[in-house]
Amino acid sequence: MRHLIVGTGSMAETHARAFSAIEGCELVAGVDTDKARLADFCTMFGIEHAFTDLDEAIAWGAFDSVSNVTPDRVHHPTTMKLVAAGKHILCEKPLAENARLADEMTEAAEAAGVVNMVNLSYRSQAVMQKAHDLVAEGAIGDIRHVEAAYLQSWLVANNWGDWRTEDRWLWRLSQAHGSQGVLGDVGVHILDFASFVCGRDPVSVHCRLNTFPKAEGDRIGEYQLDANDSFVMSVAFEGGALGTIHASRFATGYVNQQRLVVFGTEGAVEVGFGKGEPTLRICSGDDVHTQAWRPVAAPPVPAIYETYAAAVQAGRQAEPGFRRAARLQKIIDLGFESDSSGRALPLG
Repeated sequence: MRHLIVGTGSMAETHARAFSAIEGCELVAGVDTDKARLADFCTMFGIEHAFTDLDEAIAWGAFDSVSNVTPDRVHHPTTMKLVAAGKHILCEKPLAENARLADEMTEAAEAAGVVNMVNLSYRSQAVMQKAHDLVAEGAIGDIRHVEAAYLQSWLVANNWGDWRTEDRWLWRLSQAHGSQGVLGDVGVHILDFASFVCGRDPVSVHCRLNTFPKAEGDRIGEYQLDANDSFVMSVAFEGGALGTIHASRFATGYVNQQRLVVFGTEGAVEVGFGKGEPTLRICSGDDVHTQAWRPVAAPPVPAIYETYAAAVQAGRQAEPGFRRAARLQKIIDLGFESDSSGRALPLG
């Protein structure tokens, strides 16, 4: 599998390391409009070919698959070109800036017959997969209530660097630079987490967003700091269960943690990761009367990069695909619309 990486920023290094370690996968080229960054990246990973123009890379054509690690607003135009060229593609999340563009990407990829996946990387968490299986097997009965949270603190702490001076963080705070704020950036992960484990999607949402003052005039250099920093969403799931889903970059004391509790008629499961060892526990059977929780072992699962590579090598589609990501984008779009209207809105 000859693999090309489009966009050579910090996240591209994660892709490069992962694919370099997969048997049968060779990193053959990098693409970036920043010539210096591209050169450093290709040198770091021993990549022979470097292109500052995607069209030139496509004309060269000596690759089978692609990691699209461009900024969010560039996902659509770059992906559409690559799909038209018949290249398999793993795209970073969120898939697109809105559901309409995400649908276009999905339909194009499916029509072209290429393997298409989105990097919802937390699907690689064994505890997440095991929790999904427990719920699907009926271990907690019928779902009645859901709590989900994604907590980050990089607007408070400096463990990931200084957001006030680093472009790789500042763009995430600016709508003009393609950011959908915390709702689009990590909301896509927690929405996928909650709905995947539950085995059902929201059918309506009521969302509140907030953008907090962070600098004089809400601007640092070219970056207008107007993307949302926190969201709280109440949802109704298929089957009638209610849930609360929220995320913030002001969650002091939490670097990058996700937590989910699913309550059912015969028990509950709680799963979390991002702070210490991933955890999964269940309260079911006679334990529901004493509120006792017991840990559950979760067998290892392949990383999403491995899943994607195996799918390309086998010529078969794997999940999470573009269609899943497009569905999540519809929920995100509805969250913005709900915040603007102040109403709960149904998911069409």
